[in-house]
Amino acid sequence: MTEEKLHIMLCEDDSNLGFLLSEYLQAKGYDVDLLSDGEQGYEAFQKKKYDMCILDVMMPKKDGYTLAQDIRLMNADVPIIFLTAKNLKDDILKGFKLGADDYITKPFSMEELIFRMEAISRRVKGTKNKDVTSYRVGSLTFDTPKQTLSLENGEVIRLTTKECELLSLLCSHQNQILERNYALMTIWGENTYFNARSMDVYITKLRKHLKADPNVQIMNIHGKGYKLVVPEQK
Repeated sequence: MTEEKLHIMLCEDDSNLGFLLSEYLQAKGYDVDLLSDGEQGYEAFQKKKYDMCILDVMMPKKDGYTLAQDIRLMNADVPIIFLTAKNLKDDILKGFKLGADDYITKPFSMEELIFRMEAISRRVKGTKNKDVTSYRVGSLTFDTPKQTLSLENGEVIRLTTKECELLSLLCSHQNQILERNYALMTIWGENTYFNARSMDVYITKLRKHLKADPNVQIMNIHGKGYKLVVPEQK
């Protein structure tokens, strides 16, 4: 049972699976809106505030990837879980590149979905409840509660939940080695091939954001992890 009644958008074109998932999630204390295609999902997201989105990849009218892109333009923070019958590496990596928080291949157990949803909820809550509210990263300012990175020229970059979690870990280990396994276990909950590749994707995204200050960089430490190198403030 969830501590809070979270509002879930469930987009699944298989009516039988959608009904079963919706009924199961509601029985576990979630508030669920079941939608049968991507267009319905897009319209619903524009009208309501959701705490999490569960999207089937192969849907009529608008597929899950396209819907996720549209959602990210409206909200950079809401957690997204993809459901798919595909188990291809490229498809899974594509989902993570679009900002997905998790990716579950069919068939899966209802319990597995709940465990993954609860893990994401804990990570999101943990990110919002951090004692440190901001970090100075060279000439940039990282605001953890707002999940933003502010540049010297006034530009503000919105970060996804995963980007925020990973940058928070890097900042808390500034100029020190952040062990790869520790980061994977802290953010993803397990060290698997797909989670490791997902982290690589987010490291690449963070590097692009941090390019605004050429003195700041994320270094690969071979066989160990990463190091956020930031010049000391004078």
